Amino acid sequence: MPAMEWKLELVPIPVSDVDAAKRFYIEKMGFTLDHDVAPNAHFRVVQLTPPGSACSICFGRGIVKTEPGSVQGLHLVVTDIHAARAQLVERGVEASDVQELGAGIFFVFLKDPDGNSWAIQHIAPGARGAKGGQP
Repeated sequence: MPAMEWKLELVPIPVSDVDAAKRFYIEKMGFTLDHDVAPNAHFRVVQLTPPGSACSICFGRGIVKTEPGSVQGLHLVVTDIHAARAQLVERGVEASDVQELGAGIFFVFLKDPDGNSWAIQHIAPGARGAKGGQP
């Protein structure tokens, strides 16, 4: 029997203002809008996908019961951390400086308008612990 594939494809994010969050993720983060559906007054789902990602995020009304800003440490992985930070800053995102956490592992940190936090990550080719790198 072949191994079962388990694919993470959607991560719900709690937000306080759906339209403000939608603008932030599209205009500032560069995510693509997949869906914005409100079949009734109690339910609305906005689904967006980062460029090149197989996993999307969603938020809206009736999606999650957790507090806005309670999702912490989501990672977006990029191949050029400096270019990624430059794009974010150019779009008006308050992003940290590039930080090297050692052994060729770099991060930029930011928060959405509700305080949900993101880490933009780059692992240099050949970095310790990276796929194909030194153990």
